[in-house]
Amino acid sequence: MLRTTLAGLRLHTSRYVTTALAILLGVMFVTGTMVFADTLESDYESSVMGSATSVDAIAEPEEPEFDPEAGPPPPAVFGEEDLQRVRDLDEVADADGRVEGQAVLLDSDGRAFGMTPPAALSLGEVSRFGASEGTLPSGGDEIALATSTAGESGFGVGDTVTVLDPDQEEREFTVTGLVELGIDPSYTMGGAMVLDRAAAEEMTGAAGYVEIDALAAEGHTDEEAADAMAAVLGGGSDVRTGEQFGLDMAQEAGADTAMMRVALLLFAFIAMFVAAIVIYNTFAIVIAQRQREMALLRCVGAKRSQVFGSVLAESTVVGLVSSVLGVLAGIGVGMLGARFGSGLLGSGAGGPVDLVLTPAAVLSGLAVGTVVTVVSALIPALRATRVSPLAALRTSSTSAGLDKRTGWLRTAAGLAAFAASALMVWLSLMGETTETGMMIVTVAALTAFVGVVVLGPLLVRGIVHVAGLVLRRTGVASMLAVDNSTRNPKRAATAMIALTVGATLITGYSVVSASTESTMNAVFEEQFPVDYQLSPQFAMDEPTGGEPAEEAADEDGSGTDVPETETVPEGVRSALASAPEIDQVMGQRTDFIDGEGSADGSGMPMSLMVSAYTDTDLATDMPSELVSGDLEDMGPGRVALSEDYADGLTAGDTFTLPAEDGAIDLEVAAVTEEAGQIHGVVLDPQDFDQAFPGRTGDDMLYVRGAPGADPSELRTAVHDAVDDHPTVQVASMAEMKNQFSEVLDIAFYTIAAMLALAILIAVFGISNTMALSVLERTRESALLRALGLSRAQLRRMLGVEAVLLCLIGALIGITLGVVFGWAGAASVLPDLILTVPFAQIGVFVAIAVVAGLLASIMPARRAARTSITGSLAGE
Repeated sequence: MLRTTLAGLRLHTSRYVTTALAILLGVMFVTGTMVFADTLESDYESSVMGSATSVDAIAEPEEPEFDPEAGPPPPAVFGEEDLQRVRDLDEVADADGRVEGQAVLLDSDGRAFGMTPPAALSLGEVSRFGASEGTLPSGGDEIALATSTAGESGFGVGDTVTVLDPDQEEREFTVTGLVELGIDPSYTMGGAMVLDRAAAEEMTGAAGYVEIDALAAEGHTDEEAADAMAAVLGGGSDVRTGEQFGLDMAQEAGADTAMMRVALLLFAFIAMFVAAIVIYNTFAIVIAQRQREMALLRCVGAKRSQVFGSVLAESTVVGLVSSVLGVLAGIGVGMLGARFGSGLLGSGAGGPVDLVLTPAAVLSGLAVGTVVTVVSALIPALRATRVSPLAALRTSSTSAGLDKRTGWLRTAAGLAAFAASALMVWLSLMGETTETGMMIVTVAALTAFVGVVVLGPLLVRGIVHVAGLVLRRTGVASMLAVDNSTRNPKRAATAMIALTVGATLITGYSVVSASTESTMNAVFEEQFPVDYQLSPQFAMDEPTGGEPAEEAADEDGSGTDVPETETVPEGVRSALASAPEIDQVMGQRTDFIDGEGSADGSGMPMSLMVSAYTDTDLATDMPSELVSGDLEDMGPGRVALSEDYADGLTAGDTFTLPAEDGAIDLEVAAVTEEAGQIHGVVLDPQDFDQAFPGRTGDDMLYVRGAPGADPSELRTAVHDAVDDHPTVQVASMAEMKNQFSEVLDIAFYTIAAMLALAILIAVFGISNTMALSVLERTRESALLRALGLSRAQLRRMLGVEAVLLCLIGALIGITLGVVFGWAGAASVLPDLILTVPFAQIGVFVAIAVVAGLLASIMPARRAARTSITGSLAGE
């Protein structure tokens, strides 16, 4: 039997070509994902370990616990005496500290780089960081940039950059080098620059060391040096060896890699699921076509178990060979991903990396491809054992075993699946918008797929019948194609279900993406009904070693327990107000105070955000959905609250605002919904000045252009107003919406590209179905040719048949995708604005048509070239 099986495989290799391609692609995704993730993780480790192990021991001050009542503590740092005690240790050969603060870097346009100032640090002679290009600064007019900052800002070695000192005075530096600061997000996202010690302290106002790096003395181990440092620095420090420090950071980075690995493997699972459908359909058709062969084997003494084993042996050989090729292709894909994608999570800059190939990656690919193939062939193998030896005496070799009508039981089961799916969708929409709702929608979608599989033959017959009303009028070839599509609806349904899966996923995600974009744009329009938003660059930290935040707050009398927010200079507001292109300039002032009792009634202290809007009519300029009251009633002595701050209060109730000079009782004028423009506690400007006498400037300006103003002139007027104030950030609402749309588009096209692999596998499946169908109908095609059907008409018939299969699969998938995309988005996003991207769906339909035509090319060409007399004379 083994020789017979292998001989059959050699004789009919073409039957399994597209099946092998489907397996190859799926395994390629699995292996490529694992190779990419392993290489990326190793690159993280080598990057982190390479810098951390360049020193023997690393000490960081432990941050004190945050006390809501006392306010945030000053940043923890080591003092000069701490560094000296470490240097005096017998176990330490040398040590240095790192000074770190923040400074404003100006970009090439003279504007502040980033929403927050980059970190500005100094590196001693002993440091875990070094120059990856050029040299570290050695004088007061030199600077080195983090490689990520240089890439984003466009500056390089030899360029001159401008940095603002604490007095906002400009100072120029020459870039002498680039520094690779690893994967710390505070550096990779916020940016960083390196100065010498004196310049760093002068430009940032920082004092003290945020880290001490040390080298072990000769004759002492890293652990001994670390233990000695921990002893002299006391309990307020975290001291680790360089190796342990690197391992801890690499583990944190590995968590990001693990998430990426899981996400990519999810797409690999989808690809293998679709491939399994293709494999099952292929073996089902092949076994049905070979029933006479199976019967003859039974006649000459083959047992049922031998026939069963023969089919499984075929599937094992096909799966194993295809998986080997898939693993090889996956290694190449993983290598390319590591080469060009290593910068995605902050590892390197996409340069050469050392490929990591683990046994797990190879064995997983081989196992997945082979097991999926064998499991998919089990049912066809069982069918092969049921072929009677008498079947060898029949003259027909058609796959009659697949051509069965859909019974009432099957119909009832399919309808029940659709009903259960609809019920779950309804339940997900009736509850609150939570992640649970998305899970319910996912289960509903899977249940609907079951219904499609069960009722597939009925769906095929129904759709083809409707399409046939038009196609039958377009010629003999189309009429024959319609008849062929309904001749074996189960086979057609099995072929198109793979495409249905891919079309559903892509359409569903496109609906989610488009609806999310429409909903968020509406939120932008509601919450930011302005053209421009101006704000100061936000400093994340007080200068290291500087005045405690709560003390600074007490001096200005604001009563706040967070660092004072910079304000937009009054000159900017005046310049904006005088510009003819600008119709309105609105100001926002915000501060925070401690309030007893949280909005959820827990009684725990909470930080109250208190705001006031100047030159603004809240009801007109900041419209919000109201829970009670009316914003028109706002004025001195009254307050507007968002629902999460109201704590059960309604319009007309009294709200007590804690303040430094005594509590202020205010009447609630309105309570707004949480998602509106009004958030927190909103006071009249007069009451705000009483509660916060030290807060006189606006921390945000909103600009609305004059009716009919030219957008370019409006933009010029806004930017002219901030020319002398480089740290003022200018955000265009239109640009913000465009950036948001670009992010969604990038995510959509990335996911669509991955799901396209599943569609490609599905097209292979349809092509294989067509090829096997042509093989089965060789004599029939020859008879049609003998009766006058031309080669072109035969090719057209097979092309229309393939297009019908692709369109059926795509249309069912598009329908399911729209329904479940809407349900999924609505289950997690309140006030969803359903948006169906008809243009994208039109592209999907066009792709389905093209895919059908491509799937029919080879089968149609083979059918057209087959000899008429030879086919009629053969078996």
